[in-house]
Amino acid sequence: MRLSGDMRRPVLLLPAVLALVLLPAAPADAWRPWPHLKPNASASDIFGQSKKYEGSSEFVKLKYHMGPVLTANITVHTIWYGAWPKAQKKVIREFISSLSATGVKRPSVAGWWRTVQMYTDQTGDNISQIVRLGQEKNDRFYSHGKSLTRLSVQSVIKSAISTRTRPLPIDPKNGVYLLLTSPDVSVQDFCNNVCGFHYFTFPSIVGYTLPYAWVGNSAKLCPGQCAYPFAVPDYIPGLKPLKAPNGDAGVDGMVSVIAHEIAELASNPLANAWYAGQDPSFPVEIADLCEGIYGTGGGGSYTGQMLEDGDGTTYNMKGIRRKFLVQWVWNHVVSYCTGPNALDQ
Repeated sequence: MRLSGDMRRPVLLLPAVLALVLLPAAPADAWRPWPHLKPNASASDIFGQSKKYEGSSEFVKLKYHMGPVLTANITVHTIWYGAWPKAQKKVIREFISSLSATGVKRPSVAGWWRTVQMYTDQTGDNISQIVRLGQEKNDRFYSHGKSLTRLSVQSVIKSAISTRTRPLPIDPKNGVYLLLTSPDVSVQDFCNNVCGFHYFTFPSIVGYTLPYAWVGNSAKLCPGQCAYPFAVPDYIPGLKPLKAPNGDAGVDGMVSVIAHEIAELASNPLANAWYAGQDPSFPVEIADLCEGIYGTGGGGSYTGQMLEDGDGTTYNMKGIRRKFLVQWVWNHVVSYCTGPNALDQ
């Protein structure tokens, strides 16, 4: 095993048309492979004049806005929308199970989650250490079609909790609802702007306020954007993709986006807890601040130092049996991005 840190991610200047539409307050999005440029939070707003990176800055204005975080044990209920082979499900299930796994050698997925755990609510209670797999629902017949809007994503969740046959439990306190779409499903803004988003369901649509996230498998539609660095955009010639640790660029890319969204769901489930920026409609959250950083030295266009296995695959943390490449998250105590593979740990 050796350090591998020479992969650089593309940097683009995003036009002003990135302003999101749709909901009264837009869901928080995972943007890849470039940094976030939010219409209401400029780089100077978030990072000030900091020159050190790895996301590091004493000027990052991440604030707690007094809302709840997920302090109760977290149960992830998964909706598999579309055609999902068993092998792909196993990779994602193991990642989620690894968030609370004990006895895994460093650097571990559970070590990554410990940074998320550091965030507290107004009573001083931390985000839960326990994240476990809940019930699952297979929607293999595309009940709402192969082209979803942000609002129809909520309708899929409504169907999953209200179906007559083995509905998902309704669990506003402990439950997180994870909608995963197969490679042949398009979702509004997918590939153009986002690779995943999280928010909470509207009672007018679902009947309940439930924290949820959507993440899409980009293998067919836009691997260069959403499976980076296991795929690279066509407009960057000569850049070689990294070898995915589980042999599936689309699913290995999804793992990091799933991690991104679960971390932000835990720390900002109702869009009124931990975020930077002035507008909760466009929050810059704990994973947004570290987008594209996977190891020590990361920042700007550099992913940071990662690990390379004997078979040439690249990863930065270990799960129960598998290995994964997951972006770092913001540590508000030390004011920089941290991960379990940091060289100073």
